[in-house]
Amino acid sequence: MSKKIHEFNDMIRKLRKEVFGKGPERIHTVFVENMAVSTLYGNITPTEKFIASTPEGLKMVHAARTSMIQDLYTQSPPEGMEELMGSKLLHLFSDIKIEEDFAISVFVFEKNISE
Repeated sequence: MSKKIHEFNDMIRKLRKEVFGKGPERIHTVFVENMAVSTLYGNITPTEKFIASTPEGLKMVHAARTSMIQDLYTQSPPEGMEELMGSKLLHLFSDIKIEEDFAISVFVFEKNISE
């Protein structure tokens, strides 16, 4: 894995640990043109698992792990991310499968970031 991908994954893990109390256990990221596509495994905390045991709780955890994180990145990308990538972060698209405990995040940058 390249140093750039490793640093990018560390930024993702650190932010999510700060926000949710637990970062992903494993992250696989690929850079494609102006996008970083990250698959995140082992995201859900024991408390979130408990909350997600009801349909209403599942919706709450899903919202927290998708729209809340997207809003957070919109307000302020992780410190150093745009410098590392050499491009401004334009959008983050994110979804999670609570039951399988894996998520996909697609970071869209202004310029090509491929290595």
